[in-house]
Amino acid sequence: MAPSATVQATPREVLAAPPLLRRAAQLPEARWAAAATAFFALGGLAQLAGVPPVVWWSLYLACYATGGWEPGLAGLRALRAGTLDVDLLMVVAAVLAAGIGQVLDGALLIVIFATSGAIEAVATARTEDSVRALLALAPVTATRLRPGREEAVPVSALEPGDVLLVRPGQRIGADGTVLAGESDVDQASVTGEPLPALKGVGATVFAGTLNGTGALHVRVDRAAHESVVARIAALVEEASATKARAQLFIEKVEQRYAVGMVAMTLALLGVPLALGAEFEPTLLRAMTFMIVASPCAVVLATMPPLLAAVANAGRHGVLVKSAAVMERLGTASAVAFDKTGTLTEGFPRLASVHLLEPAQLARADVLALAAAAERPSEHPLARALVAAADDEGLDAPAASGFTSRPGRGVSATVRGHRVDVGSPGRLDVGDGHDAPSLQRAVAAVEAAGHTVVVVAVDGLPAAVLGLTDRLRADARTAVAELGTLMARQPLLLTGDAEGAARAVGAEAGIADVRAGLLPADKVGHVRAEQAAGARVLLVGDGVNDAPALAAADVGVAMGRHGSDLALETADAVVVRDELRAIPTVVALSRRARRIVVANLAIAASFIVVLSLWDILGSLPLPLGVLGHEGSTVLVGLNGLRLLPDRAWTSARRAGSAPRGPQAG
Repeated sequence: MAPSATVQATPREVLAAPPLLRRAAQLPEARWAAAATAFFALGGLAQLAGVPPVVWWSLYLACYATGGWEPGLAGLRALRAGTLDVDLLMVVAAVLAAGIGQVLDGALLIVIFATSGAIEAVATARTEDSVRALLALAPVTATRLRPGREEAVPVSALEPGDVLLVRPGQRIGADGTVLAGESDVDQASVTGEPLPALKGVGATVFAGTLNGTGALHVRVDRAAHESVVARIAALVEEASATKARAQLFIEKVEQRYAVGMVAMTLALLGVPLALGAEFEPTLLRAMTFMIVASPCAVVLATMPPLLAAVANAGRHGVLVKSAAVMERLGTASAVAFDKTGTLTEGFPRLASVHLLEPAQLARADVLALAAAAERPSEHPLARALVAAADDEGLDAPAASGFTSRPGRGVSATVRGHRVDVGSPGRLDVGDGHDAPSLQRAVAAVEAAGHTVVVVAVDGLPAAVLGLTDRLRADARTAVAELGTLMARQPLLLTGDAEGAARAVGAEAGIADVRAGLLPADKVGHVRAEQAAGARVLLVGDGVNDAPALAAADVGVAMGRHGSDLALETADAVVVRDELRAIPTVVALSRRARRIVVANLAIAASFIVVLSLWDILGSLPLPLGVLGHEGSTVLVGLNGLRLLPDRAWTSARRAGSAPRGPQAG
């Protein structure tokens, strides 16, 4: 959806290092992770430089302390609550690795976990910041009308029944109903409609939307905390909190694995001792088991493929915010698109010019006159006409006597002619010599799903123009490729009108079109698809898409013109606005998941073989360490296969290959 005039961000602003680093620096998780990473890097450099072991051991142990105390403390708290989680297991595994001289491996585990926690904390904090920015869309004060006077009051003090005066260019302070006046209102932040909507007596308006050139008297229908904007913020927070509980596959089985490993270690120690075995060899066997069964290889089986895929996607313009998101991308079985700014470019363009009979002027003359009359206007349709004339190199002379009427159009004098440009049926002009010609042209433009604009010269209609929000160049290809990857047909969820939505859907190749939706309605459709068993990938860009982006299993935002809230709520951002990158990153995710499964099979095989050897036979500790470390290195190198550019190229081919639908 088209971003509001206030809440918008470019990829350069969203991804700019200083703001992001400043926000991260405010979070303790990020500071500790940075310190752990720095100590790890210094330790590695010192080890490579051949300095005395005490130096690099000290640096690695500092990495343990800075990066491990927080997950360790979290693990102890979980243990106190009766849960054994992977945080504590990770710290124990890292300490054991140091205990057998593999301090580098343990430090690497610490860095991976600390960095993962920091990324999650930064993402959560930035989403909370954007929710607060969303609430700032509504003005702080509003002008309330009292008998014989006006008064400025805080928006929070407004009550249903109050009457507000909304002057031209002001933001509306509350959800309400227009009692008097008429104006074009830009409500893209709520509905996503690309063009301002005409609001007259009896029309509904929303808090935070931008009034045009007319003055409105608005009766307040809802208190500030019940407004649509406030409900958008609440929906985002609720859905984001729910999604935050999503975990990597390996984390879902951490409880049973951790309990089983600890129980088996204690059994290997306690049972033989109870039967009279000697303490030292029994302890050695139990320690060997705990080392070979530790989750180092399992953690590295999961993280490197996903993180390599994240890095590869980032180089190709897709910011995937975590390894968990990369994993979920590959599980999507249904895709839903927003329309304006997602499938389309987000602003209107001239699509057609229908000259009326009898033709008074040539096409170029009509367009030049219309552009000259519209040039002083700031309406999106006016900018589209001016841009079309400029693109065609037409001379649009200066106009005089410019007037604009909300919902009707503009009038001006150009080259001695009165030129009127506006909506059919609302211009004060005659029908000309052939009223059916005007009617046919209007009907043809409306049937195409385009916005109709009539140009009249000296009181007689001369042409009917069709304007539309143009489909992105790669939209149809991206929709088709995602259709082959998903088990269900694509959806179009939009707040725009039915006719325009269906026209874009037909052009993009989407048959299932659901139009006229408010933000909560979009969430409802996402929830309905999920209830039917689908894992939903939603693609959007606006404030009004944010709740659905948060509710979807995976939310992907278009980055170039996306709102702050959409960019922060989404799990991934297409920085270069290339829709075809989405099926590619889905295919890349699925390849990463296949490598994860292969790695887990390798790691599990080593753990099972070495553990059985230790339990049923006599596994020498050096051999156990060699097998454990060998499996760790093997799965780590296997995961790095997704780093080169050829992995992205291969995923693009996989995403575009024709095949039957699949669930992923």
